[in-house]
Amino acid sequence: MLRIIGVIGGGSAGITHYRKAEEVGRLIALRGWMLVCGGLGGVMEAAARGAHEAGGVTIGLLPGNDRDSANQFITIPITTGLGEGRNLLIVRTADLLIAVGGEYGTLSEIALALKTGKPVIGLETWDIPGVIHATTPEDALACARGLLLQIPN
Repeated sequence: MLRIIGVIGGGSAGITHYRKAEEVGRLIALRGWMLVCGGLGGVMEAAARGAHEAGGVTIGLLPGNDRDSANQFITIPITTGLGEGRNLLIVRTADLLIAVGGEYGTLSEIALALKTGKPVIGLETWDIPGVIHATTPEDALACARGLLLQIPN
């Protein structure tokens, strides 16, 4: 069963969030799931790196029109020309989202996901109603697995 997990977070990330996002990406790939993200730096790069290095497929929905703007760990770069509007495409593409840290763009993705009924699992991210908080990447992926059993493919 094809599953696509969105990983969202800041375009810049400190070492703690970078490592957590990288582990989230690795665990996504090891489960045979695909990863979708915004395709740029920070948390997006870390998650894509983890998935890519574990042999997974990574999709980057880029804000501009230049495929070369994708980080080096994106398998499938998709240009949107939508700027931050691509956040809606990330949400709609994913079966569920995992937020690691984040800034206002992450907050918009969380809000869009919750508004459209998509589950959001958070690692050190915005503390708002509806976000399922996890303490480690392993906890986040265990939660994701349980949620995916409830979501039709």
